[in-house]
Amino acid sequence: MHLVCLDLEGVLVPEIWITFSEATGIPELQRTTRDEPDYNKLMQFRLELLKKNNLKLADIQNVISTMEPLPGAVDFVNAVRERVQLIILSDTFEQFAKPLMAKLGWPSLLCNNLITRQDGLVTGYRLRQPDGKREAVRAFKSLNMTVFTAGDSFNDLAMIREADSGCLFRAPEAIRTEYADIPCVDTFDDLLEKINCFIRS
Repeated sequence: MHLVCLDLEGVLVPEIWITFSEATGIPELQRTTRDEPDYNKLMQFRLELLKKNNLKLADIQNVISTMEPLPGAVDFVNAVRERVQLIILSDTFEQFAKPLMAKLGWPSLLCNNLITRQDGLVTGYRLRQPDGKREAVRAFKSLNMTVFTAGDSFNDLAMIREADSGCLFRAPEAIRTEYADIPCVDTFDDLLEKINCFIRS
C-alpha cells in the first residue's frame, strides 16, 4: 500500500510564525526551521519572544484564523487524496492547526502540543515523540506501507531520507545546495507528477 506524507507549513499553507511576525511587527519571529536546524533552540527563542512581548496563544490563533492555504494547495491535496492515502506530518501544534486543516478539507495530521498557563501565555511545548516525522515514516514502513515524503525545511530531511521515495518542495537555496542529492521541485504540478511516478513504481 502506498502512502504520501507531506509537511504542512511552506508546502500547503504559509509559515505560521512568519505570518504572525508580519501581523505583530516583530521581525525576529520570522526565523523558522528553514533557517534553524535545532528545533528546540528555535522554539525556546520563540517562547522568549512571546513572553517578552506579552503575546498569548489567543493572539496567535487570531492571526491563524485569517490565513488561507497556498494558491493551488487545496486542489493539490484533493488530487493526491484521489490517488493515495495522505498524512500531514508537521512540527506545528494542535492548538494552531484546526482552522488550516478545515480549509484543506481535513487531511489526517500528526503534530505536537503547546503548554500554556491559565492566562494563555505559552510556556512550553510537548513533542508527539522525538524526531517525530522520521519515526512516523519508520512506523508506516513497519506496516508494509511504501512511503513518499516531501517538505521544505531542515526538519523534513530525516523523513525524506527515511522514506522509500521523496523530494524537497520549494526549499530555500541553502538547503538545496547543501542537500543536492535530494531532488527538489517548485510547483504542485511537478510534485503531483513525482507522486504519480511513485504510485506507478
